[in-house]
Amino acid sequence: MEYLTEQLEKRGLRARSPFVKIALALFRLGLQLYLSMKLFIAKVTLATIFIAVDFSARSQEWTRFRGPNGTGQAAGKASFQGISERNLVWKTRLPGMGHSSPVGWANQIFLTAAADEKQEFYVFAVDSESGEILWRKEFPHQPFQQHRFNSFASPTAAVDDRRVYVSWGSPDHLYLAALGHSGELHWQRDLGVFESQHGLGTSPILFRDFVILAKEHLGESFIIAVDRKTGKTRWKTPRRSAKTAYSTPCISQDANGNPILLVNSQAHGISALSPATGSLLWEYSNAFDKRSCSSPIVAAGLVFGSCGSGGGGNFVVAVRPPSGAGAMPELAYEIRRSAPYVPSFLAIEDRLYLWSDGGILSCVQAESGKVRWAERVSGRFFGSPISVSDQLIAVADSGKVCVVSGAGEFEILGNFELNETCHTTPAIIKDRMYIRSIRHLWKFKPSEIAFRRL
Repeated sequence: MEYLTEQLEKRGLRARSPFVKIALALFRLGLQLYLSMKLFIAKVTLATIFIAVDFSARSQEWTRFRGPNGTGQAAGKASFQGISERNLVWKTRLPGMGHSSPVGWANQIFLTAAADEKQEFYVFAVDSESGEILWRKEFPHQPFQQHRFNSFASPTAAVDDRRVYVSWGSPDHLYLAALGHSGELHWQRDLGVFESQHGLGTSPILFRDFVILAKEHLGESFIIAVDRKTGKTRWKTPRRSAKTAYSTPCISQDANGNPILLVNSQAHGISALSPATGSLLWEYSNAFDKRSCSSPIVAAGLVFGSCGSGGGGNFVVAVRPPSGAGAMPELAYEIRRSAPYVPSFLAIEDRLYLWSDGGILSCVQAESGKVRWAERVSGRFFGSPISVSDQLIAVADSGKVCVVSGAGEFEILGNFELNETCHTTPAIIKDRMYIRSIRHLWKFKPSEIAFRRL
């Protein structure tokens, strides 16, 4: 300001004149606004950077069954081509046994297990760097009759920045609980009896402030949303009962960008609910004539689900959602050859990948249902495939880790033997792969060789 006053006086203008005072005041105000704006822009820029970094970090988390919204698609560019012992970082013996898949937040991997001889159910966290078990929370557990391929710890946890949410139970009780990241119990709900000759398997998911769990069994069925913080019921939607469904829901959007909750079951087929209220939006009830185990995904504007049985007759259904008010969902097509019963699907660009229980991998044009190719990978599969950087990864029940190209043409990129039973789905967290076998958790780092696109 002194410099400006000096320059004005050089031009014959007195700094004390009313005109100059007004001009100086306006200039001072403008300078302050300019400096404030610069500071504001700087703050906004920094905030944007921090948000982008935080979003990038969060996109690397694996917060539910099959990762981001149940798609099985991992962020990052990790390559597991030629996977071998060199990729193995550590292997940790777990308490008890189970088929729940790993989820992760920050430096913790969360899992569940059951110890039949001790009649205990465990929720625990493993340090992602060292493989050390950080804490373990025990709950009473009563073994019961179930399918020989199931376990007493099959539902996968869901996790956010404050809590981990788990479900387990027995024929007399279905429990849903929330624990803090240090293992302290925040709340626990008893959702009543669970009637099924096969045991439990559906996993909880998160939407806004809700934890959502589908309870579709032989008895009184419903889908329930509870408050993440308190466990109190926010909404509860009755459902018809048929064969027990093991399909874990996902969140999608309608044509107007509104969120919808997609749920598969034999009793209701493929249905869409409002995740905010639980009200039914639309339903294609004739989708399935058998049990639904695989989880829904959306690709090429279609909703996919499947049904089947241990005796066969599996098929995949593609349903076109309603196009507007008053419209009805429509069957787009079915796939009845080499269709998966338990494993869920993968969608990459315009391609739908079906990894069957019997080890047949099919690449399908998602929009039309045309099969591009179908090849045998070998093995029997109960876990679902995931994808990262144009690679498909699944683990056979024998423990064979299979890495296959997802770039368009069939090519086996690597195999690795865990030599232990595995019915789970891998998780990719910060470019590291975590696989849970029945007694161990394994951590793999990416291969040194880059994945070669076809």
